Amino acid sequence: MSVLSLLLFSLFLSPFLSSPATVSGASSDYETFINCLSGSVKNAGSIVYIPQNPSYSTVLQSYIRNLRFNTSTTSKPSIIVTPKTESHVSAAILCSKKTKLIVKIRSGGHDYDGLSYISNSPFLILDMFNLRSVSVNPKTQTAWVQAGATLGEVYYRIAAVSNTLGFPAGVCPTVGVGGHISGGGYGTMLRKYGLAVDNLLDARIVDVNGRILDRKAMGEDLFWAISGGGGASFGVVLAYQIKLVPVPKTVTVFRVMDTIEQNATDLVYKFQTMAPTTDNDLFIRMLLQPVSSKIKKGTKTVRASFIAMFLGDSNRLLTIMNKDFPELGVKKSDCFEMNWIRSIMYWANFDNTTSIDKLLSRKYDSNYLKRKSDYIQTPIPKSSLELIWKKMIELNKPGFVFNPYGGRMNEISSSAKPFPHRAGNLFKIQYSVNWDDSAIESETQHLNEVRSLYSFMEPYVSKNPRGAFLNYRDVDIGVNTFGKNSYDEGKVYGEKYFMGNFDRLVKVKTAVDSGNFFRNEQSIPVIAGGGNGKKKLR
Repeated sequence: MSVLSLLLFSLFLSPFLSSPATVSGASSDYETFINCLSGSVKNAGSIVYIPQNPSYSTVLQSYIRNLRFNTSTTSKPSIIVTPKTESHVSAAILCSKKTKLIVKIRSGGHDYDGLSYISNSPFLILDMFNLRSVSVNPKTQTAWVQAGATLGEVYYRIAAVSNTLGFPAGVCPTVGVGGHISGGGYGTMLRKYGLAVDNLLDARIVDVNGRILDRKAMGEDLFWAISGGGGASFGVVLAYQIKLVPVPKTVTVFRVMDTIEQNATDLVYKFQTMAPTTDNDLFIRMLLQPVSSKIKKGTKTVRASFIAMFLGDSNRLLTIMNKDFPELGVKKSDCFEMNWIRSIMYWANFDNTTSIDKLLSRKYDSNYLKRKSDYIQTPIPKSSLELIWKKMIELNKPGFVFNPYGGRMNEISSSAKPFPHRAGNLFKIQYSVNWDDSAIESETQHLNEVRSLYSFMEPYVSKNPRGAFLNYRDVDIGVNTFGKNSYDEGKVYGEKYFMGNFDRLVKVKTAVDSGNFFRNEQSIPVIAGGGNGKKKLR
């Protein structure tokens, strides 16, 4: 990262280091808001929390998933609103417009850079966790899912009515539906069925005027925008209607690991051409981590872990593996057959004795973390893999996750949804670093490590622009200055997330929220004058 980039990032974070009590006007904003809300919401005080309320800290911290943004110096909201009905959301939006507060919308809190619960301006959190109903219709193979539901709750409710239906979304059960789906949403079935947004039928949203709109009422442009363009730029997503997909009664999983001392370099090289082109029923995630060597004591090595999800039995899986990836040496004893809901538990790192009721738990072991993303479009040569291993060992902590594309992802147009990263991409990469120490020196060290690895990978990833995944929120790639609403600033991160779809998102945003009420540090900007100003969109 350049010195200029580090300076900009520091400037971005510095306003977060303040207390709500220091924000001038916070008391008057609360009085304005609660007086307004009381006019349309019975017992309005039961869904509103301010710092003086004994439950304020519990409500705030319950859905903070990154401890970097849960410190005594992190900026706090002046107000937290926890709506229990759709009409509560409408009223909260209309009343917040009477204050000077930015509205942050939180459905699960897993946004990696905390943009749903921090801000560099006085703000209000609209926390959707009470709106979490999941209504499954096995006859139509559909479900209505409210934005505050978790993926675990969705999967649990689907499995309760059918053992042959599933939904292609993420592997972490505590992720909130609203942010996950509105940003794209992917999981272990993306090569078979695409993204979560590729399986949407309808939605309900509260717009800037407090209206509750379904797909027909909002129109196809807005429905398109909230199907992968990030819902929080356009309104408050209340619920999505999803199309369920068929899953076999038996699926198979395996996990095989090797180190670079045990032929991992050859395996990683072969994996790059195999994983995106194999049978669409097979998804193999590859995790690369620096670990202590068991062969050369006192030294570091790199371990490659191959974790598979296969929509079928182990016999057919082994036939495919022996044909497409015999080098990995997967054996019958490596394979575990189970039903689809048990595979969800497996991927969430629960053992096979854990009750599926665990999927209903909202508890999450938060830690300090940073994530970044990239796209691989051509295989990395063996000689370059060796250089990457050397860099990973030098840095010691950060690792990679390679998620293969191909299959259904190659068949869907890059403009069908705002999510553009389709044909031509072999993998999406997640860069990952976690740590336990709250000291600012530790944070600086680990952030520098993962940024160094990201910088090192530049020759091997997508270019012009270097792509990024919205659901792996990363403020390093650019932010928009509050109050400035700059198209040019928005374009910096917007084209990395959305590529050629960015300008269409700007047009939709300008049409539905010309005053830029719904905004965050990486939201879609508007064009001054309703798009008729000096800035022309291509």
